[in-house]
Amino acid sequence: MTTTSTPVAPGETAPTARTRVRTDRALVRRRMAASFTYAVLAVIAIVYIYPFLVNVATSFKSDAGATASPLSLIPTSWSLAAYTKLFLHSDFPVWFTNSVIVTVCVTTGRVFFDSLAGYALARVDFRGRGVVYAGLIAVMGVPACVLLIPKFLVIKQLGMYDTYAGMIIPLLCDAAGVFIMKNFFESIPRSVEEAAKIDGAGTFRTFWSIVLPMARPALITLVILSFQGSWNELSHFIVSAQSPQLMTLTKGVAQLASGALSAGNQFPLKLAAAAIMTIPVAAMFFVFQKRIMNTSDGAEKG
Repeated sequence: MTTTSTPVAPGETAPTARTRVRTDRALVRRRMAASFTYAVLAVIAIVYIYPFLVNVATSFKSDAGATASPLSLIPTSWSLAAYTKLFLHSDFPVWFTNSVIVTVCVTTGRVFFDSLAGYALARVDFRGRGVVYAGLIAVMGVPACVLLIPKFLVIKQLGMYDTYAGMIIPLLCDAAGVFIMKNFFESIPRSVEEAAKIDGAGTFRTFWSIVLPMARPALITLVILSFQGSWNELSHFIVSAQSPQLMTLTKGVAQLASGALSAGNQFPLKLAAAAIMTIPVAAMFFVFQKRIMNTSDGAEKG
């Protein structure tokens, strides 16, 4: 029987050499496993990114080019006809302006009211607080489509139908945002608030000047979620307004998808509108991606 001896380096004993060989083999296996993992993740990333790349590329194609090669990433002939038609020959600027107005108002109001409600549930002792919190959790489990008809009836009865108020006010507070802020406020030491009360600060002053600045990670998370949610909202705007002057991007793009503005497949036109609609949300995520809250150490860093 032939045995293979482990090569021994000068000044190295046989056991040490065998240990070195095992370590080298383990390192090779780890590197192969890491390479395989990265390869799988790269494939998954391509699967997710490819449709977006097709979206952007098709928006620069002509109708004929988009029909001939809908999945091509390089247009045979570059064209800005879709963007020109959107901005100069459609109500797209009105849709965009309405979406900006509604999104800014909803995001600002939601951050403020969700923070107030979250702080009240986390720190203010009042009768029925547990019931309110249980109701909050229950609301989070209700599908949004179930509330569409009640929303419409309430908005109609209050005289807010087909107005900015009807589009904005019902979205100024949401259960998920209150839940996020409540959990974060509970992670802040009570000693901070007790020191503020000793100095004579009231409940709101303590919340506004002491606790809220410490909740910056949660606030940034809430800003991103609120901006994304209100920017992409569709069902609520369908039941709260019908005037063309109050149409938002989501409703306008939905109309384009159903064949508005012209005949034909209109692939470049539809995808140009979708690409422009994606830019604000993508910019928000890229700017704040490193600031998404970490509830485990957010309070300490705040």
